[in-house]
Amino acid sequence: MTRIFTRMVVLVAAAATTSAAQSTPATTAATVVAPTTKRAKVPFAAGERMEYDVKFGALRVGSAHMEVVALDNLRGRAAWHTAFWVQGGNFLYRVNDVYESWMDAETLSSLRFVQNLEEGGKEIERRYEIYPERAIFVQTSKKPALEEKSVTQPLDDGSFLYFLRTLPLTVGQTYSFDRYFRPDRNPVRITVVRKERITVPAGTFDAIVLQPTIKTKGIFSENGHAEIWLSDDDRRIMLQLKSKLSFGSLNLYLKSYFPSPNP
Repeated sequence: MTRIFTRMVVLVAAAATTSAAQSTPATTAATVVAPTTKRAKVPFAAGERMEYDVKFGALRVGSAHMEVVALDNLRGRAAWHTAFWVQGGNFLYRVNDVYESWMDAETLSSLRFVQNLEEGGKEIERRYEIYPERAIFVQTSKKPALEEKSVTQPLDDGSFLYFLRTLPLTVGQTYSFDRYFRPDRNPVRITVVRKERITVPAGTFDAIVLQPTIKTKGIFSENGHAEIWLSDDDRRIMLQLKSKLSFGSLNLYLKSYFPSPNP
């Protein structure tokens, strides 16, 4: 989860000497029909999409969007395929990153995590195959691809954001999870701090505010003071994200929400 939003800091550096750049949305993958299976109750479905402005203070430095791409068949399991895009920069430094997650539709455990990063003319791909039943993961983009210890109900950066949407989220409650697929980053803690009404480009919403912390550096570190606003309704869509960094505030604001055509 930290890696996704840490990449947005790169957009800040890219835009510090010039105006914000325009970005073009990525192409959505085709939907794949998954086998019939028992599924966990979730507030999302294939085709749901959220679009964001990314700002550093008042300066727009790029855009981002989250999407439930499909319900896929992965290793014989029905799996939600989600994706998160971050785009922006300027003529000196461009960013075009995509993070994809596949999570078991029944257990909501991560099965695959892929990062495709294009930053400053350099391209990096990281691919992880995750096996909850064996509590291991394999970074297949790394040679040799060795088995590494994981946890029994793993979650990755992207799937954690969707998992949050399934929680009851009681104000004053702190939720602690040893579910990050890299065990040394556990526990992940989510504190529900308050409810409030906010206005973003997409409209005015009742929201519930969370403070996530992970044992790592970056936006969701213990010193990051990050907050996430989810809609206070059955959808639990991410409305806004803010993090107070040492050099300023990095923020996401929902500008468009497209519900699934097949809820």
